[in-house]
Amino acid sequence: MVDNRLSPHGGKLVERVLDPKEAPGRIAGLKTVPVKGQTVRECVSLAYGFFSPLEGFMGRADVDAVVNKMQLASGYVWSVPLVFDMPKQQIDELEIRTGDSILLTFREKPLVILEIEEIFTYDKELMAGKIFGTTETKHPGVRRTYGYADHFLGGRVTLVSEPIIREPFKRFWKPPAVLRKELAAKGWERAVAHQTRNVPHTGHEWLMKGAWFASQATGVLVNPVVGEKRAGDYIDEAIILGQDVLREAGYFREDVHAVSLLFWDMRYAGPREAVFHAIVRKNLGCTHHMFGRDHAGVGDYYGTYDAHKIFDTIPDVGIYPVLTKEWYYCPVCAGITYEGLCGHQKSKQKFSGSVIRSIIQDGVKPPRLIFRPEVFDVVMSAAEEYGFGSPFVTERYLAEAQPVLTMPDVKK
Repeated sequence: MVDNRLSPHGGKLVERVLDPKEAPGRIAGLKTVPVKGQTVRECVSLAYGFFSPLEGFMGRADVDAVVNKMQLASGYVWSVPLVFDMPKQQIDELEIRTGDSILLTFREKPLVILEIEEIFTYDKELMAGKIFGTTETKHPGVRRTYGYADHFLGGRVTLVSEPIIREPFKRFWKPPAVLRKELAAKGWERAVAHQTRNVPHTGHEWLMKGAWFASQATGVLVNPVVGEKRAGDYIDEAIILGQDVLREAGYFREDVHAVSLLFWDMRYAGPREAVFHAIVRKNLGCTHHMFGRDHAGVGDYYGTYDAHKIFDTIPDVGIYPVLTKEWYYCPVCAGITYEGLCGHQKSKQKFSGSVIRSIIQDGVKPPRLIFRPEVFDVVMSAAEEYGFGSPFVTERYLAEAQPVLTMPDVKK
């Protein structure tokens, strides 16, 4: 039996980016629709194959299959809908019809050509309930779903130009085709992926090291999500630079650790998002994906290890899930230890994100055992250079920080 764990999901890596010479002619005369940042990130990720085998936004058959059966209409496992919404009033005003092509723009620059294969409606309450396991608007994914307009446009997207990625993200922007070549050049036959939206404390570090041991991996690919931010989150610059410095400071050897970014806005869909993450990292060339406690969860909507259990209920997606428990500080062991090994359960001290954040907010360097000093220094440096003095997202950051990606003008 042939192991397909180095193959993209669906067997073929999607890449839909126009040749610069073609762009002017392809977009001439198209109706234009401006879009927000979330759609931009999804379009770029679709066009470069992060979401293979998808070539664009889902039609009704795919949405229905994903919502009810956690698979695409073709039968491939898929867990989170990817849709493009538009109000019917706007559709009517622009006289958009099935079979049309329209130009989506960002900040008045051409983004993608959307070939409209279907215009449809869908029950948003049904979608939210199936995907998130709740219809409560306190859940951020439910709120996002209810915020969709009343119609959806399904169809393939083609990126008009290569995006411009600003610093410090530029060196971490590696589309699947590029990253796969880099991992092959490193000799990483077994690569384990780490999903994160945080600056790393030592619990995260040992989560990665434990998964490396458990999977007998050649290397660890840290793949932070860069997307929508809320006040109080770490700024993206601090996250990606903080992750990268673990290798630069020697906590991982140069040949067993790498960092690349993923444009994606978290849905906080718990176990369903865990499956989505596994598929995306499979497309990046990873053979394994680590899943710890409360993966992609929010509040108390999901069980601690629901993201582990879901892999027992679905067909093999072509990437090995590495299921780990919690790493924490044990004062009796006098170090970082693992829930599956340590017998001092009553003494364990969990890594409190809120406590660490409050210490950092005061400019105090946390104890080395829970936060590497090099990480702290990078985080504070990022705060000064990119965060207007704060390593956390503020209203000023939301209003004034430049987008991570923009689109160039198309030369005629």
